[in-house]
Amino acid sequence: MARGFAVHLHAADPASEIPPAGLIPARAPRAVPYLYTAAEVSAYTAAEVSALMAVTSSLASPLRAATYRTLIGLLAATGMRVGEAIRLDRPDFGPATGVLTVRNTKFGKSRLVPLHPTTATAVAGYLRLRDQLHPGPGDPAILISPAGTRLAYCNVHATWRLLVRRAGLAPRSPNCRPRPHDLRHSFAVASLLDAYAAEQDGDARLALLATYLGHANPAATYWYLSAAPELLALAGQRLDDHQERP
Repeated sequence: MARGFAVHLHAADPASEIPPAGLIPARAPRAVPYLYTAAEVSAYTAAEVSALMAVTSSLASPLRAATYRTLIGLLAATGMRVGEAIRLDRPDFGPATGVLTVRNTKFGKSRLVPLHPTTATAVAGYLRLRDQLHPGPGDPAILISPAGTRLAYCNVHATWRLLVRRAGLAPRSPNCRPRPHDLRHSFAVASLLDAYAAEQDGDARLALLATYLGHANPAATYWYLSAAPELLALAGQRLDDHQERP
């Protein structure tokens, strides 16, 4: 934009300098987060997520259907990255404690992810089912393909696009399409909306949320939240209320 303006000035004043092309590296714009609609203000009641989970039954293999239903639910209920979920091994899940251990993730860090009891029950139920559908020794991964191997990242995205079409989810703009990673955005936004609804300290919840999501800096978490008009409106209302106090 600056170079285009300089070209415009140069037409009127030849002494104006035009910066050379490529002087400042250009970046592709970040995708606009697709925040999945919710029936209530809660991280666990997303209507569109329920639709995605329901259409997994249309997948040909019962094991594939169960795997993707569990993957979608796990991403929605924890805000995990797709890569973190497909790297989980069976020893990383503690059924008695309801805690996942996410190892060697972004920046080489590991963290503990406590699960809601319903999520822990669903993961345990999936493991029992997959052992019935694919008995015998196999890949140590929690989430497996019908061949018994760990899910591949590219295959997850291909299947996601298929499920999105079957669930009838449409892009909201050319840069706002339903992606698996947007479940992470939706989880973050819903968590802060819950905090505001309960009149909790948003800053304190943001710090906890950053740790839960595995962000090294809360600023990275804040970017997730800046795309939610409802959240910005609530934050603005709280600021107005604070300024009106005597």
